[in-house]
Amino acid sequence: MTHWATEYIGKPWVVASDGPDEYDCWGLVVATHKRLYGRDLTIIPVQENNLRQLIKTIDAHPERENWDVVHKPIECDIALMRQSRHPIHVGIWLDIDGGGILHCMQGAGVVFQNLHSLSLTGWKIENYYRYKGDS
Repeated sequence: MTHWATEYIGKPWVVASDGPDEYDCWGLVVATHKRLYGRDLTIIPVQENNLRQLIKTIDAHPERENWDVVHKPIECDIALMRQSRHPIHVGIWLDIDGGGILHCMQGAGVVFQNLHSLSLTGWKIENYYRYKGDS
């Protein structure tokens, strides 16, 4: 049996897109949670190349109230990631091949990376989040 995430691999990154043919990082989370759980997550408005606004938006976005920080992720928990001091990227934890992150990034599109590969490309996990009620 093929994992559900394989159909997303290779789809291109396009700012403010939530599928089905292209995504940005949050759009991928929105689309997969809608498909798997029927959840309508709030869109996070993103402007390409405006990291300062993205950081402020992620920090203050009301969707964060619906999620609890967890230390050990399970399938479909959200990973908040950073390459510098501030979190600017999200992905989805998958319990395959020892665990890793499905995410969509500019220049690469949707990819799956294990934690070692994420580290080699400069990404650090800030926190994992689980939707309230799934705990």
